[in-house]
Amino acid sequence: MIKVHHLNNSRSQRVLWLLEELELPYEVIRYQRDPKTMLAPKELRAIHPLGKSPVVELDGQVLAESAAIIETLTERYDSEHRVSPPLQPMEGEERMRYRYWLHYAEGSAMPPLLLSLVFSRLKQAPMPFFVKPVARGIADKALSSFVGPQLKLHLDYIESELGQRAWFAGERFTAADIQMSFPVEAAMARAKDGQRPRMQAFVERIQARPAYQRALEKGGPYSLLS
Repeated sequence: MIKVHHLNNSRSQRVLWLLEELELPYEVIRYQRDPKTMLAPKELRAIHPLGKSPVVELDGQVLAESAAIIETLTERYDSEHRVSPPLQPMEGEERMRYRYWLHYAEGSAMPPLLLSLVFSRLKQAPMPFFVKPVARGIADKALSSFVGPQLKLHLDYIESELGQRAWFAGERFTAADIQMSFPVEAAMARAKDGQRPRMQAFVERIQARPAYQRALEKGGPYSLLS
């Protein structure tokens, strides 16, 4: 039995979705974030030293990192290549794009989104009144001069790519779309300009998939606005 250590409002939702797409049996072990700090509980460190999610137990091995988990599960269980490209040819366009987007999601897309969240929270964080102007000034400067432009750069890039192909790896749905779902959903949940219709259409398509909806039933609804 595959065990998924699932943290609410986290990237582990993608692992549940992948398992539903592959129609594999699995067990969900739930954890809740601290409502004040939004950090994972210390119990997760008993499974993996970093105490992060997703974490998957498979045949006595502990797997962490979303892309590594997705690659392991698809290579092992997706022999019909329902959500992953054939392993050969390695240089095939679909496989190259598939590998790229699997790693782009966390390596490039998530850092500016996370920085945007951190600095936005900093502006609202409780602190002595005489510190607030300084902290807010630093946060506003970081958001306007670095985080904001970087975020726009990446979101414009993603919007453009979705204009060239129906899905991230090509013309069919793959696990690369599962991996990219978190940054795209997070960006659209916080977007206020309404200038990225292709990203919005992507979110609507993935959320309509039966396996996506089953994963939500298993893992519980999650909010990306906080």
